[in-house]
Amino acid sequence: MILPEDLQYLFKEEQAVYGPWDHQRAISKLNGNLAYLYYQEKEITLEPLPEAMLDEAEASPVPDLILVDSEQSTVPIIIEVCHDKGLKRDIEKVIRLVDQDYYGIREGFIYNYKKGNWYRYKFGEGGLITESSFSEILNLDLGSFL
Repeated sequence: MILPEDLQYLFKEEQAVYGPWDHQRAISKLNGNLAYLYYQEKEITLEPLPEAMLDEAEASPVPDLILVDSEQSTVPIIIEVCHDKGLKRDIEKVIRLVDQDYYGIREGFIYNYKKGNWYRYKFGEGGLITESSFSEILNLDLGSFL
């Protein structure tokens, strides 16, 4: 029998996972709606995967949600969900991951769940972020899922 004291190591600050409910709720809604369009309706060709590595073969960054092109083994779209304090860091992360061009990312989105604001960065934009939740790749407004 496992006792609570046996699990103390899981609750140390350095081993904790930061995942407020509002943050996880936004990821869940995005993933659920996109998964429905992919698996059930077959309306999109990219598979949504939450909290998945960008590269299956080796340790790699883990955005909140990725959209995978299994045929090409690329990740054309990534989505980060954040709050006010994490916004700058997530914008920098998305720009870096898109510009590095290691994973085939062509659109990166950041959603601030505290304010309801969306930001989009596209490959080749030279660091210019736009306020938009519309994916040109999917031809969908991601904001409509929230």
